Amino acid sequence: MLSETKFKNYFEVFRDILRAVHSSTSVNEVLDVVVKKITEVLNARGAFLRILNKETNQFEVGAGYGMGERYMHKGPVTTEKLLPDPSDLHKVIIITDIWNAPRVEYPQQAWDEGVRMMLDVPLAIEDRLIGLIRVYLEKQRDFSDDELEFILTVAEQCTCIIERVQLIESQQAHFTHLATRMEKMSSLGRMAAGIAHEINNPLGGILLFASNMNKKVEPGSPFEKGLKIIIRETQRCKTIIQGLLEFARDKKPHKVAADINNIITTAVGVVQNEFYLKHVNLEKHLAPGMVKTLLDENQIEQVIINLLLNALHAVEDHGRVSIKSMVYPEQNSIAVQIADNGCGIPADEVKKIFEPFYSTRPDGTGLGLAVSYGIIKNHQGDFNVFSEPGKGSCFTIELPAMIEKTNTKEGA
Repeated sequence: MLSETKFKNYFEVFRDILRAVHSSTSVNEVLDVVVKKITEVLNARGAFLRILNKETNQFEVGAGYGMGERYMHKGPVTTEKLLPDPSDLHKVIIITDIWNAPRVEYPQQAWDEGVRMMLDVPLAIEDRLIGLIRVYLEKQRDFSDDELEFILTVAEQCTCIIERVQLIESQQAHFTHLATRMEKMSSLGRMAAGIAHEINNPLGGILLFASNMNKKVEPGSPFEKGLKIIIRETQRCKTIIQGLLEFARDKKPHKVAADINNIITTAVGVVQNEFYLKHVNLEKHLAPGMVKTLLDENQIEQVIINLLLNALHAVEDHGRVSIKSMVYPEQNSIAVQIADNGCGIPADEVKKIFEPFYSTRPDGTGLGLAVSYGIIKNHQGDFNVFSEPGKGSCFTIELPAMIEKTNTKEGA
């Protein structure tokens, strides 16, 4: 059994770690406290802690105490290297022969630091390893079962604490990103509105003058081709300016009870000829018994047309695009999914496609998806994208369904 003094020491370590959590929302600060307190309670030479990087799925050194600086610069390792035997997930591993233990990568360095024994303490929740604490001791000693059990208990609590702080950090980073994005979008919107109004008037004059001149020139005249280029490019500029204005206005939706299937049918009718001319097959699958939804029909039609045209541009001749509607009664929502077998979008570009002026097409304005994203968010909806280069993309819009209330009269 643990002596009263040891029990008190372990309890104080646990209390200090909890204090660190309540006073800090930084993972690194909590890790520093963990390795320091464990080193002190075990009267060890030092300790360092590896923690899982969820992006790389490798374990990196997160904190160290008492050991040389070189221990803090060791490279990341995989789960198999850190804990080769899954049965060791919930037990303290005692290393007494540091020269011949496969787990010890640098026995000479450890020996030179005065280390004669090591403890590996996994940080795990159920069957999931999120990190490992390695404790370095200058003398070999025996550990009772109670002592090892208490070390594991502290490690388990540390694991929960680390996950909680990581979640807080992640949420803070997410909120900071959203705040920065909103400020950026707001500033960009104001700037876009100003530029659009300043450019729109002279563009209208150019278009009117060129159109009048085009009517007066003889067919086949050398001026005719040039005037048509001016008219075409001016109209293209006006389209970009209109997109800027729509993006800047962030117009509130005028919602009415609508059937998304009817909107899809209308949108498909608008673009069907373009699909026909490019020999691209457009498949439509509408969910039966579609529930009504509060929508701005014009705005949602604009979003669907934009996504269909994007899909059309992503596929080659004789490609395939599908659009289908779905109902999720348990989530009280509906969805529209537009998929293609086109070129796809690289993973590093998927996060950028909703940013204004970002386009993967040479002739694209980069405003279509930015405006569409804003429209769906104004409908309290979600916009999800899955894409694989060379295989195609799938855009899914999810919108809240309208709960219809029926009025009943007593005695009727």
